[in-house]
Amino acid sequence: MTTIEAPAQPKRKTLYRGDPGMWSWALHRITGVTLFFFLFVHVLDTALVRVSPNTYNEAIETYKTPIVALMEMGLVVCVLFHAFNGVRVILVDFWAKGPKYQRVMLWIILAIVVVLAAPAIGRMFFYLFTEH
Repeated sequence: MTTIEAPAQPKRKTLYRGDPGMWSWALHRITGVTLFFFLFVHVLDTALVRVSPNTYNEAIETYKTPIVALMEMGLVVCVLFHAFNGVRVILVDFWAKGPKYQRVMLWIILAIVVVLAAPAIGRMFFYLFTEH
């Protein structure tokens, strides 16, 4: 009796399969690292006040550029997503029905982030273009 070998499955280059839950996991980590980096830089530049007020003022002036304004808009989105996705993760872990509704909760938090970020970013664009 001869046996026929099954064709070899193509090897995956990554474990990510494109599932929304997997993307939310990755985005949660990325936004967490981004927020940590921001807080680290924020503490360092605020500490400059005690070292040299002039150096602090120079650092603050570098933040008044359009590129930094765009980064601040991204920071708003990161804070909102990380906060609401963190609540979703807690619900998935500690609520008995959490795993069942995790995908629905993800779409709800994405909608909340868009609804809250849109006016905030709109206001930031207003101040970016009207030099207040």
